[in-house]
Amino acid sequence: MSAANFTLNAQIRTNEGKGASRRLRRLEARVPAVIYGAGKEAQSISLELRELVKAIESEAFFSHVLTISIDGQPQQAVIKAMQRHPVKGVPLHADFLRVDAAQKLVRKVPLHFTNQDTCVGVKVGGGAITHYTSEVEIACLPAALPEYIEVDMSDIDVGTTLHLSNLKLPAGVEIPALALGHDYDQPVANVHATKAD
Repeated sequence: MSAANFTLNAQIRTNEGKGASRRLRRLEARVPAVIYGAGKEAQSISLELRELVKAIESEAFFSHVLTISIDGQPQQAVIKAMQRHPVKGVPLHADFLRVDAAQKLVRKVPLHFTNQDTCVGVKVGGGAITHYTSEVEIACLPAALPEYIEVDMSDIDVGTTLHLSNLKLPAGVEIPALALGHDYDQPVANVHATKAD
């Protein structure tokens, strides 16, 4: 996986409320945010809009442990939620959850399907690939958080469905749904025969 490193510079925010948030966005080009968790009090902070927009261009931002430097004090966190402008798509508010190196995180990470063009069920069997999901919920310690889970399609034949239990997970990563029993072993992708003309 990649060694992307995301550090955001933040400032403590003292003025709260909708009016203060609007002024912050309009006059200072900053995004209001909150950081909470890990047994500490929630802190109202603000981030530079330009810095945040650049960071969220990377898919990895949403599945990485980030460093939020609040007035020079670094804190480890993950993005929990982000409100965006309905038309412009720019961030309006962000929620960050502090992480504790000794506590497991539960996060959704993207699935990256590889070798689809060389998939035996497509190349030899003339089938087609269907994806049922583009992400999976995992649990792991912050240090083991993967950027994504790779799904290798090269050896998948026509009529085969891959389930959550077929995913090859990095060390220290688990899928909580699988602990709930066979009924929760959801399909991820399959290769199916295409109808002849």
